[in-house]
Amino acid sequence: MIKAVLWDFGGVLTTSPFEAFRRYERENGYPDDFIRSINATNPDDNAWAKLERSEITVEQFDELFDEEARAAGKPLAGREVLFLLSGDLRPAMVRALERCSESYKTACLTNNIAFGEGPGMATADHRARAIQEVIDKFDVVVESSKVGVRKPDPEFYRKAIEALVVAPEECVYLDDLGINLKPARALGMTTIKVVDPDTALAELEVATGLSLR
Repeated sequence: MIKAVLWDFGGVLTTSPFEAFRRYERENGYPDDFIRSINATNPDDNAWAKLERSEITVEQFDELFDEEARAAGKPLAGREVLFLLSGDLRPAMVRALERCSESYKTACLTNNIAFGEGPGMATADHRARAIQEVIDKFDVVVESSKVGVRKPDPEFYRKAIEALVVAPEECVYLDDLGINLKPARALGMTTIKVVDPDTALAELEVATGLSLR
């Protein structure tokens, strides 16, 4: 029996930062997926991973990311990338969260950094307020920058289910990255990969028995 619905934030409740990465690359003459390739190199110990665990400052990240970018072929200051992280809210997904909150426990599980405002890492005041309104709808929020561990480490998911006082088998988890879904599934959660939001909501309707669209 499902008792909780767990949500990633960026790429699920908001548009994916990968879309912003691609726009930036096209507009500034970088190869396609240049930023993602840097983040995927040495993924547990690179500048990105260290920042999400709050092991380095934004200033240190700015320099370390640039070093990694230069090694990949072209300089890119890390701070430039940080301003691309906050996506636009997806109203249909937010409504689904609200509907789930009426019947189930909810949690936000997000890899984020101490930059901008909250889990959504918004940098504009109006966007930060809108993001915070969504965050306030969750029973539990687990942020990598605050707990010192990040997805896909299984310990990150355990922190959420312990806070919710549920078993993994009683959870549905939505994320846009397969690498983050794999450990959740291994723990026993029902997982939904968010590529097309409408398709994901259809799967969530099946898992929860709720009408969400």
